[in-house]
Amino acid sequence: MNYIFASAWTILTSKSFLILLFIINVLGTVYGYIWYGPQLEHTDALFYVFVPDSPTATLFFSIAIFGWLIGKHFRIFEALALVTLVKYGLWAVAMNLLAFVETGSIGWMGWMLVASHFLMAFQGVLYLPMYDFKTPHIIITAIWTLHNDVIDYVFKQMPEYSMLTQYMNEIGYFTFWMSVLCLLLAIFTMKKRFSVARNIV
Repeated sequence: MNYIFASAWTILTSKSFLILLFIINVLGTVYGYIWYGPQLEHTDALFYVFVPDSPTATLFFSIAIFGWLIGKHFRIFEALALVTLVKYGLWAVAMNLLAFVETGSIGWMGWMLVASHFLMAFQGVLYLPMYDFKTPHIIITAIWTLHNDVIDYVFKQMPEYSMLTQYMNEIGYFTFWMSVLCLLLAIFTMKKRFSVARNIV
């Protein structure tokens, strides 16, 4: 069993696989920003950076992957990537499933979003041994993440799900605790200090 895990990890951390993962995340980032286009059209420019949550998460991860490819740790982006990938990946899964419960159908696009966002969260966890961020990076990530929650649910800039409008207070509360749990995951990852990360500068 250890041999299987070791072989799988060798593949996952190989340069060719990381390049493929980098390309997938960059393309997903571009698609995500395009998908948010209609919402950004009627968003105050002051909030632009805070609205496209998921594509910004994959952008953070793309930068982290690029660092690994050149033998570096871009630690702040590793911390931001882990927290936002897991948070917004699972958040989108939950929102689309709630939309399905409310409407009875979310179409192929909705199920595509469920699958892609689950994989988004999964890749964030899959690469836990590669992260090497420290306390200051988690503090910055916490400020970014919790500030983003304020922008979304106090200034009403959350992703648009018209069928879920009546649940915005509950969704905001759920999102806050998602942020807390994902930050705790980052702290656990830092404390664990997986040995693989130390092989990179």
